[in-house]
Amino acid sequence: MPGPEFSDRQGIHEEMDRARTTFHRLLGDASTTDLRRHTLGTRWTNEQLLFHMLFGYMIVRALLVLVKTFGRLPDAASKVFARLLDSAERPFHVINFWGSRGGARVFDATRMGRKFDRVIASLHRHLDAESEQTLGRRMHFPSSWDPFFNDSMSLAEGYHYASQHFDFHREQLTLDQNR
Repeated sequence: MPGPEFSDRQGIHEEMDRARTTFHRLLGDASTTDLRRHTLGTRWTNEQLLFHMLFGYMIVRALLVLVKTFGRLPDAASKVFARLLDSAERPFHVINFWGSRGGARVFDATRMGRKFDRVIASLHRHLDAESEQTLGRRMHFPSSWDPFFNDSMSLAEGYHYASQHFDFHREQLTLDQNR
């Protein structure tokens, strides 16, 4: 699914709202058996993958700070930082896997919806407060960490990243409505 024009705040807002609505529908329609079922192409259960999809939005809040900071520094600073993170690809994937397994225990299906709402509301407020100049700030990313991380991304692309991540993993869920 193509993303919004990155200068189009409304498009970014709309994709976050679409994800929030979809997330609540998935949670509301899922039985306990559905949540415990394994997903397609991952080692997570549906509940763990749903947490991972939520976490994609949670991580954007940290990315905002990084892009705003590195976007003011010389390009080489974020390039070195991204390469350093790329060198830790293996530990990152291990932490990412176990973090989502553990995160689903803390934010189980009964708590994930409320957390998703809070995160999306926070991202909406941040996006509304960004200047066009800030949305255009760029930094290098550890592209080995995620297929939706490009070598260099703007702050606006950082907001969009979470929805790309969400849509990708949505296809891996094995909830009743996916069969």
